[in-house]
Amino acid sequence: MNIDQAKEEVKNAVRAYLSKDEAGQYEIPVERQRPILLMGPPGIGKTAIMEQIAHDLGINLVAYTITHHTRQSAIGLPKISTRTFGGKEYSVTEYTMSEIVASVYEQIEKSGIKEGILFLDEINCVSETLAPTMLQFLQYKTFGSHKIPDGFIIVTAGNPARFNKSVRDFDIVTLDRVRQINIEEDFDAWKGYAYKASIHGAILAYLEIKKDNFYSIKTDVDGRSFVTARGWEDLSRVMKVHEKLGIAIDENLCSQYLQNTDIARDFATYYELYLRYNQVYRIPDILEGRFPEDKESLRKGSFDEKLSVIGLLTDALMGEFRDYGRQQAVQKTLFETIRSVAAEGASKAAEGGQISASRELAARQAALVEEVKNKKEAGMIDRDSEKNMLLAADAMGECVKVLTDGSLSAASWEEQMAEAKKWFTQREDNRQEAIRKAGEHLSNSFAFFEEVFGDSESLSGSQEMVIFLTELSSAYHSLKFVRETGNEAYYKYNKLLLLSDRKQELKEMAQKLVF
Repeated sequence: MNIDQAKEEVKNAVRAYLSKDEAGQYEIPVERQRPILLMGPPGIGKTAIMEQIAHDLGINLVAYTITHHTRQSAIGLPKISTRTFGGKEYSVTEYTMSEIVASVYEQIEKSGIKEGILFLDEINCVSETLAPTMLQFLQYKTFGSHKIPDGFIIVTAGNPARFNKSVRDFDIVTLDRVRQINIEEDFDAWKGYAYKASIHGAILAYLEIKKDNFYSIKTDVDGRSFVTARGWEDLSRVMKVHEKLGIAIDENLCSQYLQNTDIARDFATYYELYLRYNQVYRIPDILEGRFPEDKESLRKGSFDEKLSVIGLLTDALMGEFRDYGRQQAVQKTLFETIRSVAAEGASKAAEGGQISASRELAARQAALVEEVKNKKEAGMIDRDSEKNMLLAADAMGECVKVLTDGSLSAASWEEQMAEAKKWFTQREDNRQEAIRKAGEHLSNSFAFFEEVFGDSESLSGSQEMVIFLTELSSAYHSLKFVRETGNEAYYKYNKLLLLSDRKQELKEMAQKLVF
């Protein structure tokens, strides 16, 4: 199965394992909660889906790469204690708590949540001295004499032997006590994650053209070469920073992340072409409804060129859709904060007292920053949520500055609150204008494809429109934007696409009946 399917399998398993009956007992007894074993190529996102599942379910995640551990750190250090048997005292060996088990308990204390996932990567690549401990762990959920707390689900991951010469095969006794999920690399499945994670548009466009280069591990006379999903994601991050700083992106940089010389060189060449297409077709102008005069060149251009233009437009729109979601989250936090301050001020006024709106907002800003810090330390917040909360805190700081500037610093609570609401309303007006512009840009993109490639009635002659619409319909941010704000052009072409698919389906059915 692909990584998306594996995520749902693991998520459903965790939900089932954590389900309790009316007496508060786990529906599936702890001793029957089989550890999950994910087997798949390196770098396809096994750790990433664990983070997503933990955040989705609101539970803890403790993750280790087990090959970094020795037997001592896994099961603890020996110590001598005494016990009495048959009236006689004996010296016996015990073990301190395992570092891994201790980390689970520490995570519970940090988060205040007793349930979570213990994820151990590369479990089938441990040293010879640690191998028996891992078998004991999978069978009995203990490290040495210390048990994993109830409520923590064990998920492990390993690489097939063809990817790692250190791999150890599990025996049937062990495999009969785990739930094994085999994962294969799949660009189309990864693409949905890539849009949400804001992977660079050039990477997505390139891989759409050359899907075979998404994941590659080869061994020849020159040694081993490889490209993984992890490599593409890390390259994407550094590319965006380089573009921001004006630093060149060339083959040397690409080869540091794509450790296959041919693919690194090919992508670096494509990136230059991608930039040229952006200049030639002036993507910002297309979004504004100003289409290039020479449409024939694109219409008769290569399919790779058309896919690149689709990628450029999609990437530009996705940026606006991501901003929509981010600003929506920030405004929601600001609205709830200002409403809370207003309610507290009204309550104090009813009692004959008064508060300072600016001081209350400043206190809530500090509390929000502290909340982010605590959640981050506890591992209970993802990168996007952290950014949204920090942006909201910064915005609160701007509001406090407005309320403490000049004469407003000595103004009454009512006057400060009126100014705070005015400030919020202006932000919301700006947000609504950005929504309007993003919707207009989306509509203009559809108009561009119709004008260049034609056939808006059936879509049968507009393969480019179908690809563009399919990309929008499979990405989280674009679907969220359209669902919440609406877009007539999207609805129109999506309906035509569904009708076209239905016509093709009926045609195929008719052909089967004839023959």
